[in-house]
Amino acid sequence: MICSAAKNHAQSRDLVFGFSMSREYHFYVYILQSASRRALYIGMTNNLRHRVFQHKTHQFEGFTDDYNAIRLVYWEKFESVGKAIAREKQLKRWRREKKMWLIETMNPKWRDLAADWFPQLDSVQNGLPTASSTQGLSTTQPVQKPDAPLRSR
Repeated sequence: MICSAAKNHAQSRDLVFGFSMSREYHFYVYILQSASRRALYIGMTNNLRHRVFQHKTHQFEGFTDDYNAIRLVYWEKFESVGKAIAREKQLKRWRREKKMWLIETMNPKWRDLAADWFPQLDSVQNGLPTASSTQGLSTTQPVQKPDAPLRSR
């Protein structure tokens, strides 16, 4: 009886305040293509926009940073983290040809689906700084410390 009373109270509260306390989660499986268009990367996240931004700004070292995989060419949305992980693993097992077929069903021209998500990055990545990207930044090149490791691309 207590459980049904609590449930009724929660339902009436939701009706009065116009919201539900339960939160919906979404999970995404995505494919990135390298700038040279040769490498494909498959990943999974619960925040696609944020994760793509991290890839495009090279915030983490690894495959996508090494191969400059910054072009979002495919994504799927899931309600369950388990289903998203299973799909990510399934796609990673596929041969390249099958991955290409999948991408072309959603994105036949292989466009960067996130191209307009971060307009401030487009000009910086193309070597053309914008007022917003340079505001408050020094025009002098940063000095690299001699003991800092050098990375090649």
